[in-house]
Amino acid sequence: MTDAETLIPLNPREYLILFALIQEPRHGYGIVKHVETGSHGGVRLDPANLYRVLKRLMADGLVEDAEAPATDETAVDRRKYYRITPVGSEVVKLEAMRLAELTAAARALDLIPEREQPA
Repeated sequence: MTDAETLIPLNPREYLILFALIQEPRHGYGIVKHVETGSHGGVRLDPANLYRVLKRLMADGLVEDAEAPATDETAVDRRKYYRITPVGSEVVKLEAMRLAELTAAARALDLIPEREQPA
């Protein structure tokens, strides 16, 4: 068992935050908006929850501080950016695969419908 495997399963908020960071570093508000959009409004992170989870993810070595992109002129004094670590990337990948397996099993039992293909 790898170190990443010992951290599975993730709770939904941890997964969504790591998922938000998989493509690029983001600041707190950017993470909140990505999670809200990605969950179709089903998950809303308040700042206290977000930073509590980020602190835990950082302690586990899944997330770390990041430099603000050069394009973010407001980041100098106000925004703190976060990025996913290589271990965090492995953990979110393993969790995505675990969730895909659960989804496939649910579809096999007709618990959720197959997606309709676009015309």
